[in-house]
Amino acid sequence: MSNLASYASHEKDSRGRRYDEPEDKNRGVFQRDRDRIIHCGAFRRLEYKTQVFVNHEGDLFRTRLTHSLEVVQIARALARNLKLNEDLVEAISLAHDLGHTPFGHAGQDALNEFMKKHAPKSGGFEHNLQSLRIVDELEERYAEFNGLNLSFETRSGILKHCSLKNARALGDVGQRFIDKQQPCLEAQLANLADEIAYNNHDIDDGLRSGLITLEQIREVAIFNEHYEAVLALYPKIKGRRVISETIRRMINTLIVDLSQTTADNIHKHHVKTIQDVYKAPMLVAFSKDIRQKEDELKSFLMKNLYRHYKVMRMSSKASLIIKELFAAFLENPCLLPNDYQKKDEDKLVRSIADYIAGMTDRYAIKEHRRLFKI
Repeated sequence: MSNLASYASHEKDSRGRRYDEPEDKNRGVFQRDRDRIIHCGAFRRLEYKTQVFVNHEGDLFRTRLTHSLEVVQIARALARNLKLNEDLVEAISLAHDLGHTPFGHAGQDALNEFMKKHAPKSGGFEHNLQSLRIVDELEERYAEFNGLNLSFETRSGILKHCSLKNARALGDVGQRFIDKQQPCLEAQLANLADEIAYNNHDIDDGLRSGLITLEQIREVAIFNEHYEAVLALYPKIKGRRVISETIRRMINTLIVDLSQTTADNIHKHHVKTIQDVYKAPMLVAFSKDIRQKEDELKSFLMKNLYRHYKVMRMSSKASLIIKELFAAFLENPCLLPNDYQKKDEDKLVRSIADYIAGMTDRYAIKEHRRLFKI
């Protein structure tokens, strides 16, 4: 990619992989990372993991897999606008949700509670750390090493959040949290592409489900501005088309604003190299006006969709399934597949968390029925 900006992540400057491998003459470092992620089992399982709605509740609702693909599309558009490394931003975007549990955040919260209680030294459960654990240790595809042996840059981009305690245990990939440095621009970009994707597409799923109404969402400024613009251009438009046109235009507005604001920030802070990126404030950002409108939208979705009583009911059921599975496996490890049975208690707790986190929604439901239904 000869047209990359000087402050982008260049493959020739990659800090390499955990285990040395010969280079591929036909594919670059980050392209190989992307390919490995797409072909791994954890990526395929995202098809049956909750985004907002449990997978079996409807054929058209987003899953973690379709969400990840939508993040990739937005992230690549942004990377191209800013002359950043598209292969790296795609790899990070594809891998960012690999560590999510079944049933979304309800599953994560339940696992976090049990991990803190039964293995306090572990620091709990967090899906970003689990994503890194999957690509570093849990995937079993290669004869010579565990995990996918991704590049340092992709692994670092996956790790959006990290406590100092965990950062020290992670070694080189956690060092930036200790040094209080920023991640590369591709990682910053993937993070906000994730926000653009879930905010806008959760509107679509929320309206489709009937849990939020058009009248409600029109109270949100950024939606209503685009909705009225669509009606002005197409006064006879009806049904799903008006929602799709509105959301499409919202996404475009966010991409344009983020691209311009980020370019301005790069210029403002005299960023010339990737080392300048590490030392600068967070550069990938929305303008102040758009940031306020995005925050308003996020608050609306939290109140009216994510905390809707029907979503909360499903979350409560999901939490109960996860907690009962964990308790059963901890009490009787023989219920676990052989590879997950451990004699050391801390290792057993970690192993149970890995096993449950790797489940799809429907597998977790089936496993619960097998154990608790007579």
